[in-house]
Amino acid sequence: MFRQVVAAGYGGPEQLAVREHDPGQPGEGQALVEVRAVGVNAWDVKSYSGDVGDDPGKLPILLGGECAGIVLDGDLDEGAEVIVHPVSGAYADRVVAKVTSCVPKPDGMSWEEAAGLMLTGTAAAHLVAATGVGDGDTVLLNGAAGGVGLYAAQLARHRGARVLGTALPGDHAVLREMGVEPFDFREDVEAWVRQQAPGGVDAVLDAVGAPPVLDLSLAVVNDRARVATLIPSPAAAERGITQLGFGEGADPGTELRAAARFDLVEGVREGWLRVVVAGTFPLDRAADAHRAMVSDHGAGKLVLVP
Repeated sequence: MFRQVVAAGYGGPEQLAVREHDPGQPGEGQALVEVRAVGVNAWDVKSYSGDVGDDPGKLPILLGGECAGIVLDGDLDEGAEVIVHPVSGAYADRVVAKVTSCVPKPDGMSWEEAAGLMLTGTAAAHLVAATGVGDGDTVLLNGAAGGVGLYAAQLARHRGARVLGTALPGDHAVLREMGVEPFDFREDVEAWVRQQAPGGVDAVLDAVGAPPVLDLSLAVVNDRARVATLIPSPAAAERGITQLGFGEGADPGTELRAAARFDLVEGVREGWLRVVVAGTFPLDRAADAHRAMVSDHGAGKLVLVP
């Protein structure tokens, strides 16, 4: 029997439990994948925190929306190395996924890197597309060193934009390597942005969502229509900010994100897109990974390794 990590109750990481798991056999249009690495994301923690409901009838909660592994059976070639997203219950040794969720893993890409590419990468692609980032733009990226931020920075730079990014000082080095001009978000960001871009920035990419940050974004941008956030909230709605994702009133960008998976893989193959792995944890220490997720774990993605 194989393992799967679920949230057995609502609360903190102590609610995570390892249980025996039979993934079953793949049906038509599906593949059975031996999981080699799993991406850890903020939603995994939020899903059982109580912030988005606490219905006991929905327990246990499956965790994990992206992984990478080897096809064992089904409607894909046995032995194929794939990145899987979207998928449900990826915190497992094996998972059954739709064939349409499987994208070939680039040669030379580690399992850990592959597992952390898609969920936040596609969200970043949506953010960059929704704000129309293009050649010659100067953009402000709030939360530049997070899972989404690092991809958004690289995608914007690839489009020819100048990127001003907020992050803790410990993450500035990796941002500079990507061509980002970083600044400590605990300092006077508005004054810094006005110094760097006296005429205002062309767009703001937000992965933070806090009301003061949203106000800052509107204060320094030339066109309010080119501010977008990945954190839907009443505060964003009240300010007329474009909301992306899966909250109330937000644009999920389903088709755009699905297509972006192949663009991300191509970026890795071409060498201009990189995945930064902040740390790895064994599958049975998923609770520790979640504790790290809500702390300062450094720039990049956290990954589970079965």
